[in-house]
Amino acid sequence: MEFLSLKPGRSVEGDEIPCFRSENKASNYVYLVAGTHGDEVEGVYVLQQLFDWLKEDEDVNLPFIILPILNVDGYRASTRVNSHGVDLNRNYPTKNWSSEAREKKYFPGEKALSEPENQFLEKLFQKYPPRIIISFHSWKPMLNFNGDCEKVAQFLESYNSYPVVAEIEGHPTPGSLGEYGPEKYKAPVLTFECPLLSEDVSLRKIWEENQQGLKELLLSNLLESK
Repeated sequence: MEFLSLKPGRSVEGDEIPCFRSENKASNYVYLVAGTHGDEVEGVYVLQQLFDWLKEDEDVNLPFIILPILNVDGYRASTRVNSHGVDLNRNYPTKNWSSEAREKKYFPGEKALSEPENQFLEKLFQKYPPRIIISFHSWKPMLNFNGDCEKVAQFLESYNSYPVVAEIEGHPTPGSLGEYGPEKYKAPVLTFECPLLSEDVSLRKIWEENQQGLKELLLSNLLESK
């Protein structure tokens, strides 16, 4: 599959946020996003491996927008937040956005959509409307779905056995992409939580337990536009 480099975004510190679009155009796109939290290297690695595979595969015909690392400053500094100290996954202008934060690491910014990284993603959404957004994170292995993508989560669960959850009990996420996608664009969001690195869990192992399910998903008809 051929990919085109789109005009990159800019982070707080002015670094480029690379972004790619598949050569085939469409009325809406499958978004693959990683690195919203800069310290979640596991999700970044999984998306990079998937992206490398897509570039070599000739059988996938879906239209994609791919952002390998959204929070490039945070990734460089190994921090959850961006260089303003903002959790990008609490900064979207949802109906339940709040200026309050349970902990410092969840600081949502002074106002919704205040951060250049999210402003860039919003411009992409407007130009290339999302069909579904798969956002790669790492925390507890799970498939957290918002909007109409439970079947997608269940499909992946049949390969990796990660729990499928609609809501994470005791973990509210106001201003998150999971809230924003369905609310603003009617685009479901699958938050793909990878396991964390440990003595027994390597990046390679995380990819190996997920590669078949992710590849089969992209080869299936589950992500086709309705």
